Amino acid sequence: MTMENKEVSVWAEPVLLGKVDITKAGKNCKMFLGDLTGDGRLDILMVQPDGGIDDRYVPHQVEAMTAFDLEGNVLWQIGTPSEEPGGPGSDYPVQIYDIDGDGKNEVLSIMDKTFHIIDGETGSIQRKCPLPADEAHDCIIITNLSGNDFPSDIILKDRYQQMWAMNNEWDLLWTHKGNIGHFPWVFDFNGDGKDEVMAGYDFLSSDGTVLWSCKDLDDHADCIWAGKVQPDAEDYQLVIGGSVTVLYDWEGKELWRYNGSIESQHVCLGKFRDDLPGLQIAGLDRIIRGSIYSDGQDGIFLLDGSGKEVWKENRETGGWLTIIDTINNWDNNDLDYIIAYRRGGNIFPSIYDGYQNVITTFPVDGYVAFGDLIGSNQNQVIVYDQQNAYLYASSNIDITVKSGITQIQCKRLYSNTLYPGGEYTARNGND
Repeated sequence: MTMENKEVSVWAEPVLLGKVDITKAGKNCKMFLGDLTGDGRLDILMVQPDGGIDDRYVPHQVEAMTAFDLEGNVLWQIGTPSEEPGGPGSDYPVQIYDIDGDGKNEVLSIMDKTFHIIDGETGSIQRKCPLPADEAHDCIIITNLSGNDFPSDIILKDRYQQMWAMNNEWDLLWTHKGNIGHFPWVFDFNGDGKDEVMAGYDFLSSDGTVLWSCKDLDDHADCIWAGKVQPDAEDYQLVIGGSVTVLYDWEGKELWRYNGSIESQHVCLGKFRDDLPGLQIAGLDRIIRGSIYSDGQDGIFLLDGSGKEVWKENRETGGWLTIIDTINNWDNNDLDYIIAYRRGGNIFPSIYDGYQNVITTFPVDGYVAFGDLIGSNQNQVIVYDQQNAYLYASSNIDITVKSGITQIQCKRLYSNTLYPGGEYTARNGND
């Protein structure tokens, strides 16, 4: 048995906790999770994008939003679902977060070229704010640029070129033009109580000053992670996936570069293996980029903290649009896992360990969202298609349990993006 396929975990059938009919939300919806009602459970928000645009170049807005509880009851709906919505080729400008610090989660969204703050429980609009520019609605990034007690500033961006930072009074703090990628990641790297911004290939201070830029990287940043990757790292480092996978220290020194991929579309950090020092980096290589006319091929790979390839998946089936992310606390294993979906080639959403073993495969195909649905200290997985959302766990739990205390929205859930980035700060990592 090689180190690459060491049997550290046992495959187990996922437990179906429930099924929710989501057809009232309309087609092509993306799922967002958050405690909207304050009962201690995560609720489901299905968001439909606008159509009639080419989302490779033009950012989406929201056409309609429909909130459900875990039993499938409709809590509220805003907008009218379209029969011809846009597709899931880019982010939808929505986040769930307690933006005013009152202990209740709001829904932040952009509809009709206007930024909306919506009461999570009732769906009533609390505030409307004008956009700083006509196309400043590609995604919503919640950050702390002002040094407040909690993140309450907002960054908006267009598809690829410009971003705008707003404070909680909706004053423009700064704007930046550059190769900003898909979803800039914000994190307090220097410990001053304010976030720095990895805006694609540019690293910005909290006041928008460019401190350094990545060198010799093509295309754009697909996803960004922060963590102490190398075993001797004292400060947080940056892993950027794009044309290659590269590790920087937060002051801009390149530490290593992995050139063994064609296109590093996704990366994620985790402690996937206990026989390797530091953290490991899982990546998704688009080996052959397909199209609507032809199948492509992708493959998951794993790097150690020094950038050395540990293994690379050799797929025997087609499929080139896989999304991967780090999932922890799925079961009782102390190590993190890799969750992968949108695989194609008749491969259903699956969870893998750091030795390339499949831990579980879900019996339905679709997109994936995951979170701690009832405060159980474990993550549950929801697989959803155009009609239904299927709720799964590693073991049976009672999803009707309500603590009555609002679940605080973790950063991973209020930084929802098609291009998962994150930060690994402890055992529960990207949460």
